[in-house]
Amino acid sequence: MSTLAVKFDYHVIDVSFTKTSLHFILADGREISAPLEWFPRLRDASEADRNNWRFIGNGIGVHWPNVDEDIAVNTLMGGYD
Repeated sequence: MSTLAVKFDYHVIDVSFTKTSLHFILADGREISAPLEWFPRLRDASEADRNNWRFIGNGIGVHWPNVDEDIAVNTLMGGYD
């Protein structure tokens, strides 16, 4: 029996929002999300401010300059090695 070797890649490649959640798309295809309640600056930000983001650390996190918020992938995942 063969097994598929999964290669995890924790780098963000895209960011999106719903009315209540923040979503990161990771390079390995996973989507992770968290409630906006966890991030009051983003929760209270305008749609334009939420959509003004950039990658930090080559994709290990995201920065929103207009609201001075930084979120790392491991924050949403509860830490990883």
